[in-house]
Amino acid sequence: MRDNQNQAYIARAKDKELFILPQMANRHGLIAGATGTGKTVSLQNLAETFSQYGVPVFMTDIKGDLSGISKQGGGNPNVTERVDDFKLIDKGFQYQGFPVRFWDVFGEAGHPFRATISQMGPLLLSRLFDLNDTQSGVLSLIFKIADDNGLLLIDMKDLREMVKYVGDNRTRFTTRYGNISTASIGAIQRVLLQLEEQGADKFFMEPSLDIRDLLQIDISGKGLINILTADRLMRSPRLYSTLLLWLLSELFEVLPEVGDLDKPKLVFFFDEAHLLFNGAPKALLEKIEQVVRLIRSKGVGVYFVTQNPVDVPDVVLGQLGNRIQHALRAFTPRDQKAVKSAAETFRENPAVNVKKEITELGVGEALVSFLDAKGIPMPVERAFVLPPQSRIGPITDDERQELIRKSAVFGVYEKEIDRESAYEILQAQIDQRNQELQAQQRQKEAGKAAKPQRTSSGRAGFGGGILGDIFGEVAKQTERSITRNIGNQVGRQIVRGILGGIFGGKK
Repeated sequence: MRDNQNQAYIARAKDKELFILPQMANRHGLIAGATGTGKTVSLQNLAETFSQYGVPVFMTDIKGDLSGISKQGGGNPNVTERVDDFKLIDKGFQYQGFPVRFWDVFGEAGHPFRATISQMGPLLLSRLFDLNDTQSGVLSLIFKIADDNGLLLIDMKDLREMVKYVGDNRTRFTTRYGNISTASIGAIQRVLLQLEEQGADKFFMEPSLDIRDLLQIDISGKGLINILTADRLMRSPRLYSTLLLWLLSELFEVLPEVGDLDKPKLVFFFDEAHLLFNGAPKALLEKIEQVVRLIRSKGVGVYFVTQNPVDVPDVVLGQLGNRIQHALRAFTPRDQKAVKSAAETFRENPAVNVKKEITELGVGEALVSFLDAKGIPMPVERAFVLPPQSRIGPITDDERQELIRKSAVFGVYEKEIDRESAYEILQAQIDQRNQELQAQQRQKEAGKAAKPQRTSSGRAGFGGGILGDIFGEVAKQTERSITRNIGNQVGRQIVRGILGGIFGGKK
């Protein structure tokens, strides 16, 4: 909830109000807690607050609960009680909806959300495909060969055709690019088939997402809240986590350096953050760490949402300055470790026994610590997170479709584009080769039809006797020479046609 003093009122402790400073919001954050402890409400509260400050937001909706942020709240007795107890109306609280744009990889519950194969790149695709180091190396070589030969990799059929082409011609590429094993080619092909069955082909196509469509402000000055529908997407958790990491990387690559601003250009919520780090290879973890560390200079704040703070590696956790920690359950040794870890990461407050209270927090309660104006974490406080001003819970399908139709980008992403790329170029080369082989065969057959017929005596028709035998033998040799020359010439034409198409010749 926006405060008049340019600070966002987020939670209420026993004897004080807790604020997050907009100028410190791009220092990243963490929302953690067990299932049912209030993480979704905290996420909704923060999204509303940033929107009121004119900051666009991107977040995923895994359970379908966040769509209600688009509609005015009210009518919830628990919210009404909290509003009255904290006298929030006097602080500027008012029930209202916020500008929302829905996205969906499958194009059913939002605008199609897409990227191209080339945009994703071999590193993230290796993560998505769960490839080992050798297979990842082969995939990188496939991208290199495609780049060197001007073959665009846009959709799944482009990559599938490119993998097949490299596999079929691997001996040609081994000397220049390195070893390309048939086993790795086969592994990549199998993964592509599996992902297509899971719907990944719906994501890899054009038009791809324009980052600028996430960074919009409505006419009232509120930041647009972009919600990626993820209930179906979560059935493919590796695709989900890789997609969000790709988006974060795109923001890092596209946005200019801006330094410290009075408020972020975008706040990015990464829900179910443990999916990003589980099983991630060292190279990918280093990339994530780099992006998180540097992206704040682009004006982007990243907030990880997870059940357990130990799900986030220490190198990343140490960069999350704004924290809302809901209740944790200490039923197992791992849970106890999480409680201890969470307690140690807060700035100490003599009035709060973090290790004890973190397991006793009620629904909507949290241990809260935000950064002060100097970027130093404030002492941890036990507090109630303020209720959202919008509707808690999902909207109806009709309400969702109405918002989609009224969106400024409606119709832009709904129309699929399939321009000439690797698949079309390689298929054209195959067709050309087949035509040339057919022409060669016709020429051979024509040569046979033109061969002189023997007379009834069995000799060629140049006359009988010794003279006929001599001319008959000369004719045979001449025929073999002509046929051989024709075959060599056609063969050279075929080779030139193939190499010319690959290395920048005929299109």
